[in-house]
Amino acid sequence: MVAVSSWGRLGALQHSIVPLTDRTRLPAAIPEKFGLAYGNGRSYGDVCLNPGGVLWATRGLDHFIAFDDETGVLECEAGLLLSDIQQTLVPRGWMLPVTPGTQLITLGGAIANDVHGKNHHVMGSFGDHVLALRLLRTDGEVIDCGPTNDADWFAATVGGMGLTGVISQAQIQLRRVAGPWLEAENLPYANLDAFFELADESEAEWEHTVAWIDCISHGGGRGIFMRGNHVDADDGPQPKPGRKTVPLVPPISLVNRLTLRPFNFAYYHMQALKRGNLRVHYEPFFYPLDNLLEWNRIYGPRGFYQYQCVVPRAVGQEAVGAMLNEIARSGDGSFLAVLKTFGNRQSIGMMSFPQPGVTLALDFPNHGERTHVLFARLDAAVREAGGRLYPAKDARMPSELYKSGYPRLNEFLQYRDPGISSAMSRRLIES
Repeated sequence: MVAVSSWGRLGALQHSIVPLTDRTRLPAAIPEKFGLAYGNGRSYGDVCLNPGGVLWATRGLDHFIAFDDETGVLECEAGLLLSDIQQTLVPRGWMLPVTPGTQLITLGGAIANDVHGKNHHVMGSFGDHVLALRLLRTDGEVIDCGPTNDADWFAATVGGMGLTGVISQAQIQLRRVAGPWLEAENLPYANLDAFFELADESEAEWEHTVAWIDCISHGGGRGIFMRGNHVDADDGPQPKPGRKTVPLVPPISLVNRLTLRPFNFAYYHMQALKRGNLRVHYEPFFYPLDNLLEWNRIYGPRGFYQYQCVVPRAVGQEAVGAMLNEIARSGDGSFLAVLKTFGNRQSIGMMSFPQPGVTLALDFPNHGERTHVLFARLDAAVREAGGRLYPAKDARMPSELYKSGYPRLNEFLQYRDPGISSAMSRRLIES
């Protein structure tokens, strides 16, 4: 048994690890024994954990299978990192249409969590660009499915948290790009009214939109709105070479009531100085934290939670305001607070997180009961607004909030693999 933790570092739990390395021999490698596919471990909570059970480690399934330079259709194994795809194919004029805030996740994980990026109003979520996938069931069945064949299995697997089987490989449609650069703009804003005005006016002309929000100053209203478009350019800035690493876990969280206010004050004013247009490389624009390895250590030995919700746009401003007020009342807060809107489109996955509305994501150090009291208040605002939480980020949501937020759960359970289990599935759906 090996101790395994998710990205939130809330605890190292014992697992039996079974590496998967040869896709031609996979059915024999995953007999029915309550296992779970495990990629690069970048999920924040317990969706990627199976304490006391088996993890089928997929990072060994990291091969490109085929690529069509004319159409941009890529076929590859599920353990390949998104960074490998980007670094290999962006120089050839092709890029992933949708990526989350890190490229250090596996293709299988991106599908299983139906990840989203800064361009949902234009490109939807990751599953919208998957053309086909191969699913291995623990009873030995192999299911090849996609949006037009066995579409029910496909819809259950995209966003299905790895519970329908093991994704061994997939075919995805890349998007053509002229180069690695974007024209971007930073705009400081004063309050939530200004954020929503910027978000609404930006959707027509800007593909990528997102905001950092200061969740502890001035009632949690001000922030920096960032937007960008891909650009055809012959030259531009390159990402800084090399990556730094947080070398150790401090004895206490470096994110605390003493550091939050000065950090957020400094960050807001530093970014405000960059107001206006600038050309940026896609890596620092899309993945600002990937250059700092093991950054999750800064939260200390007790780890941290990420809380991400989506609420309908009609009540979005009221709900976000209520949550920011609760955070201000608690005295806690977040360095990493992100606010953005989702487009008016439905996800392809039965259990996918994105829905039309506005999403707020925040990191909180684990302070035990104090943190859970705050989360209960945030849950109440999400529940009242008719929203839901993101399973890829969650480690503690109540089962009733999960079930109310995902109305297709009973339909999804028909496709559940009885030989697969996770800490999250046992916590939220009792199996």
